[in-house]
Amino acid sequence: MTTELAKALEMATATHTGMVRAHNEDAIGTDATIGLAVLADGMGGYNAGEVASGIAVALISKETRDAILRMPAHVRDRGTGELTASKILRNVAARANSSIFQAANSQPQYAGMGTTLVVALLADNHITVAHVGDSRLYRLRGDALEQLTRDHSLLQEQIDSGMITKEMARRSQNKNLVTRAVGIEAQVEPDINTFEAQEGDIFLLCSDGLNDMVEDEDILLTLTSLKSNLPLAANQLVQMANDNGGRDNVSVILIRVKKPFPAEKGWLTKVKAWFA
Repeated sequence: MTTELAKALEMATATHTGMVRAHNEDAIGTDATIGLAVLADGMGGYNAGEVASGIAVALISKETRDAILRMPAHVRDRGTGELTASKILRNVAARANSSIFQAANSQPQYAGMGTTLVVALLADNHITVAHVGDSRLYRLRGDALEQLTRDHSLLQEQIDSGMITKEMARRSQNKNLVTRAVGIEAQVEPDINTFEAQEGDIFLLCSDGLNDMVEDEDILLTLTSLKSNLPLAANQLVQMANDNGGRDNVSVILIRVKKPFPAEKGWLTKVKAWFA
């Protein structure tokens, strides 16, 4: 947890209810000092979706910070070789899942609530991402935009099985049917992956309110043309989704790597790693 990390990363956010929905059930949070970005897209009646997403973002933000105080995110487990960042994200996703699941099962007005989740944790020139559902993480490197997460959705399963093409999926009416979500069942398994982060990379976390309404080609064009002004780029992406109909809440988080952010290899880190 350093001010140096905050100097290396620029973060910008934007969120909007959209043009159809009455409430914004998305929730977002960022903390550049620990390299954290988290986005959740809630679901459930009677505004329960915004309760679920709010619980997820608040809990993950706090518990990730607490965990990094105990052990830096770049340290690897001596036995398994697993990054602390991966372990942290697995643990906080499980805690968020339990909290939402318990609330949904103890309070009738919250029955059936849940949320998608995409969390990014940056440390030692890498980004570790955990996701559940169809909220996404993209990376812009140079002039290439790549989706780094794979949706947990009925559409993605149909694409993977060859039942439909990506082009057919764009026109499908089943875009909101997720096959995995936080808080719906007693346990959830997030997909967790780590990627190298380079100077100049821009990472985009978004709810499906963006990618359902704006083609990847237009997201790419917006990011490449506005990358020198990250807040403007974030707001423009949201505006494009609304201009195209805004059928859902839309939220984006943009992260630019301004310079390398190698881990500090001090004596305290070595001591903590020894006792990991």
